[in-house]
Amino acid sequence: MYHIYQPNDFHPPIAMGPKWSKQIERRKAVVSERKKLRKLKEKCGCDYPGCDFHPTDRKNWMSGLNPAKLQINKIVWPGTHDSATDKIGIMAITRPFAQCQSLSIYQQLVRGTRVLDIRVEKNGKVCHGIITTYAVDVVLDDVKRFLSETESEIVILEIRTEYGRQDPPAFEKFLLENLGELLIHQDDCVFEKTVAEILPKRIICVWKPRESPEVKPGGPFWSSGYLKDNWINTDLPMTKFESNLKYLSQQQPVGSRKYFYRVENTVTPRADNPIVCVKTVTNRIHGYGRLFISQCFLQDCVNRLQIFSIDFINEDFVDACVGLNQARIEGKA
Repeated sequence: MYHIYQPNDFHPPIAMGPKWSKQIERRKAVVSERKKLRKLKEKCGCDYPGCDFHPTDRKNWMSGLNPAKLQINKIVWPGTHDSATDKIGIMAITRPFAQCQSLSIYQQLVRGTRVLDIRVEKNGKVCHGIITTYAVDVVLDDVKRFLSETESEIVILEIRTEYGRQDPPAFEKFLLENLGELLIHQDDCVFEKTVAEILPKRIICVWKPRESPEVKPGGPFWSSGYLKDNWINTDLPMTKFESNLKYLSQQQPVGSRKYFYRVENTVTPRADNPIVCVKTVTNRIHGYGRLFISQCFLQDCVNRLQIFSIDFINEDFVDACVGLNQARIEGKA
């Protein structure tokens, strides 16, 4: 447990003074920012058009909202950050430092997730930083299983080579062999189509290699420019919350842009802070997804919100996004 230094309690060696001082200031900043978020929630609340809507079947929520009324670029897509980390590393040893989801890919999709963030390395294993887990085949099998059990659900599958890692060889060929008949080919016209117009194709696959050339226009895969975000490396929840709003407000409205834009309702452990377990840190912002949506209404940028992702996704987060989709269909958002 983190210990706050008290002058009459414990005196660290002189050489440790600057480091302790920095950690104390960091802890104070975290406490202050969590307090600001709570006060904002108390002051403004989390109500917005569609906030009281709950899908009867999260596994088939797109079908339940009517695929003929769901236009691809106007969908609010609930997503997960570092999606395939449910079994990463060694339990109770390295897993707490890399795990961002506790559910399998299949379980996430059944719960309502529709955007997956998958990081790979040269051997075809999923990874988060230096820690690896199962092969990417497990991810693809779970996606195909889910799609075989549903009829009208579309999934955005982002696969990228992790930072500092090498691309898996012949990876486009591997993906095509496994997902070929399900892939929605790269085409700007897709954004203005409805889910019903795209079916029976089911997957928008964004492939982001680090060393290999970008995927070719018009092919089965979507290049990196089609999924954008403005990620900042911080464990301070109000800083991330405000950054998300700022960068979102700078985007074009969803109806006039030809790319997907992602907002991540997450904060990230920092090496200069003694608290480095993902779940403990990300919980600082985890419960404020609905507050973020309500603030988008208040700051007149809700028409820019599209992909909304989170660590350790739960039903309430999915419902918050699906409710906003319902409001858009009804012309209330």
